Amino acid sequence: MRIADKFTELEKKKEKALIAYVCAGDPSPGATREIVQALVKGGADIVELGLPFSDPVADGPTIQAASTRALEAGMNPDIYFEMAASIKENVPLVCMTYYNLIYKRGTERFARDCAHSGITGIIVPDLPAEESGELHEACRKNGIDLIFLITPVTTGSRMKNILERTSGFVYIVSRLGVTGERVDVAGSTKKILGRVHTKVPKAVGFGISNKEQAAEVIKAGADAVIVGSAFVNIIASGDSINERIEELASGLKESCRE
Repeated sequence: MRIADKFTELEKKKEKALIAYVCAGDPSPGATREIVQALVKGGADIVELGLPFSDPVADGPTIQAASTRALEAGMNPDIYFEMAASIKENVPLVCMTYYNLIYKRGTERFARDCAHSGITGIIVPDLPAEESGELHEACRKNGIDLIFLITPVTTGSRMKNILERTSGFVYIVSRLGVTGERVDVAGSTKKILGRVHTKVPKAVGFGISNKEQAAEVIKAGADAVIVGSAFVNIIASGDSINERIEELASGLKESCRE
């Protein structure tokens, strides 16, 4: 399923989107398939499958640890695409990874592998829009959305450039720093949402971990909330993983419906 189709479907229902992140291969590829099923059963509308990298500079300790566990379990791009192809849930899948892995595999091959495995979007936190020409063209040719990030310190001129290139949704980083659970929603979140003028859906991530925070972000004008570390922490605990992930997703989705 394409990302745009999912947002169109949700708009008809007058709902906002819940985008859930998990690190593929943590704790194993087979477990990841079951985790995705639990996320979708709980209400996740889009699933970000992290392709683990040894130096995930945008991620905090929680997702760094998940990447390490996945790599130690043997996850690599070949296994990643095989696993993605085996997921049969009717939601868009988005690859979140770092440019080193894409460059090593080749931009055209990477985009083609995404298309063949059912992945319809790519997020690359360490790839500036100004340097994305090669990957952008490969994604265009293969029908893949290339999703860029906007932060609280993105200038107006850079934001314009990013919004011209992004498709699927624009990833709005709610606060400065790395990924991870927070106790509150940053004041910068509301300010940046007010600065972003685009027809592309606005998805807010970094620091959202419960339904109260999700509701606050939706109220501020977001079209979607992105939650990652809260799910990854459940996976790391090893305790009733699928049941707890489904429960958390269900609670978060409630905030996207109200």
